[in-house]
Order: sequence, then C-alpha cells, then structure tokens
Amino acid sequence: MGTADLVPGVSGGTIALVLGIYERLVTSIREGSSALGFLARGNIGRFREHLRKVEWMFLVPLVVGILTAVATLASLLDHQLEERPTILAGLFFGLVVGSVIIAWRLLRHPVASHLLIAVVVGVLLFVSLGLGEEALVENPTLLIFFGSGALAICAMILPGISGSLILLLIGMYPAVLNAVDERDFLVVGVFALGAIMGLGFFSQVLHWALRRHHDVILAALIGLMAGSLRILWPWPVGVESSGLEAPGNDWLGVFIAAAVGLGVVFAVSRLAEPEDDEVSEPQPVV
Repeated sequence: MGTADLVPGVSGGTIALVLGIYERLVTSIREGSSALGFLARGNIGRFREHLRKVEWMFLVPLVVGILTAVATLASLLDHQLEERPTILAGLFFGLVVGSVIIAWRLLRHPVASHLLIAVVVGVLLFVSLGLGEEALVENPTLLIFFGSGALAICAMILPGISGSLILLLIGMYPAVLNAVDERDFLVVGVFALGAIMGLGFFSQVLHWALRRHHDVILAALIGLMAGSLRILWPWPVGVESSGLEAPGNDWLGVFIAAAVGLGVVFAVSRLAEPEDDEVSEPQPVV
C-alpha cells in the first residue's frame, strides 16, 4: 500500500481491495475514529469499548509497512519515474486494470446496474481529469488547508484516486508542498488536523455505505479505478498536458510491462485468499 501511494494515479486503497483487506481496514479506522469521538466527549467507557474493537494486530503492522515503503522506496521510485516513465506507466496501468478485474469479482450479486454505475463514474472521472490545467488557489487560508487535508486523506481508503491527485484537482498541491518544504508547522499542523477529521468522518460514512449498499459502493469504486487510468496512460501529450497520444515506438515494452503488472495483481490476489481452496471437514452431528 505504501508503494502504491507513491505512484501517481494509484492509491493504497486499490492494493487493499486486491489483497482482500479493504473492509477490515475501513472498519478498524472507523472504530478508532469512534473511540476518539467518545474520548473528546469525556465518555471513557465507550472510548475503551471502541478501542478494543480496533484490530491492532492487523492495523499496526500495516501502518509500519506503509511508512517503511514510503521511507525506503520514495527516492528509488522517483528515479525510475524519471529514467523510465513510459515503461513504469505501462506497469502501473496493468496493475490498475488487474485491480479493476479483481474488484469486480468481489461483487456479491453483480447485475447490469452495477456495470452502469461503474461505467458512469469511470467516464466522469476520465473526462474530468482531461479538462486541462488545474486552477491554483492563491493565498489559501488556514480553513482551506484544513478542508484540503480532509479531502486528500480520503484517498487513503478510496481506491483509484491518490491524495496528491486530489490536491492537484483542487489546486492546492503547490501550496501544501511549499508549506512542507518551508517547515511551516502551523499550516502543516492544520492540514494534518483536517486529515484526521476527514479520515474519521469518511470512514464512518464508507463503513455505513458498505454495510448497506455493498455492491453499489464497490461498483462506484471500480469506476474510480477505471477512470484513473487516464493519469497512467504511458503516452501523454507532454508532461504537464492532459491530452493523450497514440502508442509510440516503445509500445512492445509497455505492453510487456502492463502484462507483468496484470500478472502481479492476479498472483497477489491469489496468495491473499489461500483459504478459498480449503474445504472444511463436515462436523459430526451429535
């Protein structure tokens, strides 16, 4: 998940979906945010109750793994994106295509309306990503930084969209990056507070929606992943342009890289569900 968060157009939520841990992640975040809410209201009993429901043996190693990947692979991945942008884009393209296929298999009762939802959401995102240069927010206030953090953090548990992409779409990416570079702790702190509040609220909404409308929400998430493929198309019209070109001379290498990415997703998904092939022995009836 940490490696995916470093890739433009790919989110850690996509990997969580492929690994089959997406709903467990959302549930744990939701329980943690509920605990903090009761703590803020001084209800220590309910705080402890929800804190015990968090899967700490699942969540802590996951967070450590994400932070480790970000710390160790950021420079390597950045170098490869500069040296081999087309090949890596093909690899990530295949990864997301495979994720869309795997996610569709997770629908409990797929019907035609789910395909329609996925297509509509995917087309809307695909078109919106090609509307041109984003408008930059000039001299953003602390309130805007707070709201930006709340929106961007949603990408942590939302497959198909990265936090950096959300900041780009709302025109806040340069301002946030500048605040981090200049060690503006007030702005960074307000942004982080917004991220915490946004993650807590969004996890509650997403947990509720998945429990009551699982297939509809999952179809929309599949559409988000499919629409985000515009960011990963290996042949853009210039680095800063939203236009798309036809495949260039390196199409064979890109095709092979995409096939590798597709294969990796299927392999990981297979390894993530070993119990599916196990048939439990019938228990004797007493």
